[in-house]
Amino acid sequence: MAEHRSMQRAALLDAARSLLSEGGTEALTFPALAERTGLARSSVYEYFRSRAAVVEALCEADFPVWAAEVEAAMADAEGPEGRIEAYVRKQLELVGDRRHRAVVAISASELDAGAREKIRAAHGGLVAMIVEALAGLGHAEPRLTAMLLQGVVDAAVRRVELGAAEHPDVIVRAAVSLALDGVRG
Repeated sequence: MAEHRSMQRAALLDAARSLLSEGGTEALTFPALAERTGLARSSVYEYFRSRAAVVEALCEADFPVWAAEVEAAMADAEGPEGRIEAYVRKQLELVGDRRHRAVVAISASELDAGAREKIRAAHGGLVAMIVEALAGLGHAEPRLTAMLLQGVVDAAVRRVELGAAEHPDVIVRAAVSLALDGVRG
């Protein structure tokens, strides 16, 4: 029974990822989740009390995986500047990934305070990785610089997501260049 419940929960989360990546937060509704999974709408409520609860569960499942990929890319890079470049590049490379699209849609949505706090905490872990690289470059304000750098990444992610006029490679190059020129000061 527990295994069956866990499979249904996983199916619901997978359906939520698809809905978010296809249509953003507006597409994530309980009727749509029920339709995608073949469950009754009342069954969806047995797993999640609200959309925010679905989003929170997605964050708990997906953000660590996404962050681990960024962390691995940084670990493979040479020196602080290489780690900063890997940090920017990997996040932009993951834009097409459904898990990432779901996380982006989630970040943009109206969430309850608990879900927002969990996202902030997870994001904080990502930012902490870059603080160390910035400290290695001798930055006086590595934490502030890391947050601003993440702002550049977030803006580039949105630009790619929106299907901006520029090719994604151009956006990646511009973001990396801005990040590296900025951290060199």
